[in-house]
Amino acid sequence: MHIPPLPHFLIDKPILQALKEDMHTEDVTTAAVIADDPHAEVTLFAKANGILAGMDVFARVFFLLDAGAIVDAHAKDGDAVRPGDRLATLRAPLSVLLSGERVALNFLQRMSGIATYTKQMVDALEGTGTRIVDTRKTTPNFRLFEKYAVRIGGGGNHRHNLSDGVMLKDNHIAACGSVKEAVERARAYAPFVRKIEVETETLEMVEAALEAGADIIMLDNMSPDEIREAVTRIDGRAMVELSGNIDLNSLPLYRDLGADIISCGALTHSAPILDLSLKELHTIDDR
Repeated sequence: MHIPPLPHFLIDKPILQALKEDMHTEDVTTAAVIADDPHAEVTLFAKANGILAGMDVFARVFFLLDAGAIVDAHAKDGDAVRPGDRLATLRAPLSVLLSGERVALNFLQRMSGIATYTKQMVDALEGTGTRIVDTRKTTPNFRLFEKYAVRIGGGGNHRHNLSDGVMLKDNHIAACGSVKEAVERARAYAPFVRKIEVETETLEMVEAALEAGADIIMLDNMSPDEIREAVTRIDGRAMVELSGNIDLNSLPLYRDLGADIISCGALTHSAPILDLSLKELHTIDDR
């Protein structure tokens, strides 16, 4: 499935904020050692196996520093990469390459790490009919990039934000007094096109959510045996989502329990970066 790149009107502001964070007034090191600022070329290399995500964001960092920057990509988002692979060649003023390097790599390494981890989770669920999705456990102000990376890795997105859908969690239910009351209030308030999801922690709560007509029932932190029983009781009357400290290591315990969805915060909060590097920097005689 083709996933379009993130539009510039959404990514430019956070990229500029990241550049400002890294270079509040100037790059004092580059300013100190670069005199005539010649054009230069540098190559982006992979240093580990993984899935690439964020190439357009990576390139955009340099374009925002210099509109004449050239990024010649040899790989695209979703590609599997190996150590030593040449992923892109960059040409720009030397100062631009030096000052933009870390911010560009921070975006690309983080996003590629998430895509890589997501792909591992997706592969581990192959043949089960269960889909893996992310959560709102994202880095503040980086959610747009992290959720995009999940899609590149083959996963899906849960809610992007609190405006996207109704999810009645334990504290919402406590505030209303019961699952039934919480669902009734949500039905009365939310537009008819919005599904209502209820987070449950016991089989009794599952029964209450079914009786209240929940569209999606989340089984939160339940044991495999409890999940099997819950799926049997639900019997297709609602979508079943599993959640609660599920990661790549624990996934085998949950892959064959008949759930429709597994939501996994680890996709965004625990994925290691993919090791990438800019090397072979040299100046260009552009006279």
